[in-house]
Amino acid sequence: MEEETKSAPINSVMETSAFDPKARDNPHPILKDVQSQCPVYRDEDGKIWLLSKYENVREIVNDRSLWRHPANAEEGSFMRLFATSGDQNTDERVADRPSILFMDDPDHSRVRPPIAKALYARINKKKGEIEHIVNQVIDAAPSSGIFNIIDDICIPIPILVIARLIGVEESRVAEFREWSEASILSLAAIRTPEQEERMKWGSDKLAEYFHALIAERRTAPADDLISDLVQAQQEGLDLTDDEIEVNLIGLLIGGNLTTTDLIGNGTWLFLTHPDQKAVLMKDASLAPAAVEEVLRYESPVGITTRVMSEERAVGGCPMKPHEGMMMSLHAANRDPDVFDNPDQFDITRKHTSHVAFGGGAHICIGAPLARIEAQQAFVKIFERYPTLRLANRAVKWRDLPFFRGLEELWVEG
Repeated sequence: MEEETKSAPINSVMETSAFDPKARDNPHPILKDVQSQCPVYRDEDGKIWLLSKYENVREIVNDRSLWRHPANAEEGSFMRLFATSGDQNTDERVADRPSILFMDDPDHSRVRPPIAKALYARINKKKGEIEHIVNQVIDAAPSSGIFNIIDDICIPIPILVIARLIGVEESRVAEFREWSEASILSLAAIRTPEQEERMKWGSDKLAEYFHALIAERRTAPADDLISDLVQAQQEGLDLTDDEIEVNLIGLLIGGNLTTTDLIGNGTWLFLTHPDQKAVLMKDASLAPAAVEEVLRYESPVGITTRVMSEERAVGGCPMKPHEGMMMSLHAANRDPDVFDNPDQFDITRKHTSHVAFGGGAHICIGAPLARIEAQQAFVKIFERYPTLRLANRAVKWRDLPFFRGLEELWVEG
């Protein structure tokens, strides 16, 4: 007897995103239903596949033969909305140049490695300074009373850290933060006219600033990432000023939002799981494991995408060239076939590789930096606020589709 075909519990991939109020508050129940009933789901209206099983997600994100740029997706695909948003800057100098986030080979293999090499060397060199910045931000937060920890701690940390690494002057950090927060709107595939205008303003300001800073570092090098890349250029690195500029902006936009969400989500998880908070407070050496469990359990990024480059089957479903695929990182990270008790938050969990940072050639370039910031933040927050608790106010999740982060988290110190 043939197995009965199960119908999908959703009508559109958007029902799994923050566009849907239920999914905004908690996407995991609906994703669990999708994963168990229709693990390879076809959204015909959006012309996109949604993959939710860990095995399929890992297979696709590690496959270098697939396309990353959404412009390769078929006409009418939901993915095409991203072709003019998160990968591009509105400034005319770099408008036609995708960042490494959406770049395909051979350019991706040329551009990403030297930027990653310079970034990781800078992170290793400045690890102590990064941790010091985290401590300074937390020490500057209110000592007691009710406050929004997102605004006072989670947002400032990544912006101040990346500003220091890149080489932004201290006198311009406030401007830099304002431009950065406006530019983050580029990660939304759909924006209001007001958001579009604000995003363009912030992106143009950042492009102008980095353009001038690159030129300045060419004649007056400093101890920062821009100087590292300019020096590498002078030594023969095949990287243009525009490519440096657009990828610094991409690093800034993606890293600020997701690291803010990582710290915010983790703080919320510890406050709603006091047993795990007690475990971390008792043994700070568990901070790295704690960050990995936060990433698995409530990852800041909900999806990653690829475009099929040839005809093949995924999860038993035939797919054609130019068909877009959306991988649910949230669903994969709670796959019961891979993780024991996947809906339990446990920082002592036996390590199994999550996919919160994607994977393969496009794995998140800022992952090492996010880990350092979050590890230090979790230890320092509960060291300074040992009795921290949630205030009697509603938790507000951000409505940015396919990202998972808190807009407001009111706490009482």
